[in-house]
Amino acid sequence: MTATQGRPAAGDETNGDLAAEPRGAGGGSAGRSDTVAGVVGQWRAVRPELDTGPMEIVGRVNRCAALLQQAESAPLRRAGLSRPEFDLLGALMRTGHELTPGELARETFSSGAAVTKRLKVLTERGLVERRGDTRDRRVSHLRLTDAGRDLVDAVMPEQLAYEGAVLSPLDDDRQNELADLLGELLSRLEGHLRTRQP
Repeated sequence: MTATQGRPAAGDETNGDLAAEPRGAGGGSAGRSDTVAGVVGQWRAVRPELDTGPMEIVGRVNRCAALLQQAESAPLRRAGLSRPEFDLLGALMRTGHELTPGELARETFSSGAAVTKRLKVLTERGLVERRGDTRDRRVSHLRLTDAGRDLVDAVMPEQLAYEGAVLSPLDDDRQNELADLLGELLSRLEGHLRTRQP
């Protein structure tokens, strides 16, 4: 069981000399009441010698990501879009040029099969159009239709306002600090993964 599974808190189960405990065993979740704090407390009770510091960060990042994915976004719902579908439209908008399905998969961190399925829906709705490659029939190039561009223009400000409301419990300084920390972690992780690719 890890912190990412979000079991309910089991109360304050830490005792003894905190200075003698591992880094993650004494601080971090003390005084917090989120689900990850509960999981960390349970691990401290059964394995007090473990350093649960990484769990406090990775567990919360994963838990926040899961909750954000589960939450319904009113602007996207009104537009009849899922978040992955909107990400595809956004990629075609922000890059400013046609993209192949493979390029779209990389831009949206999705699998090729998932992109193909979403493109079918968006094409049928008249939001995306395909153009065949003159040199290679196996390749298609995708772009927004006027309707697709108008939809992104309309939804994007509302979506940003919605996400701003989600983050509103944190003031601007703390949001900037969080963005910097997550950006630093993401850059290091992406660099690490690139060095491991064949």
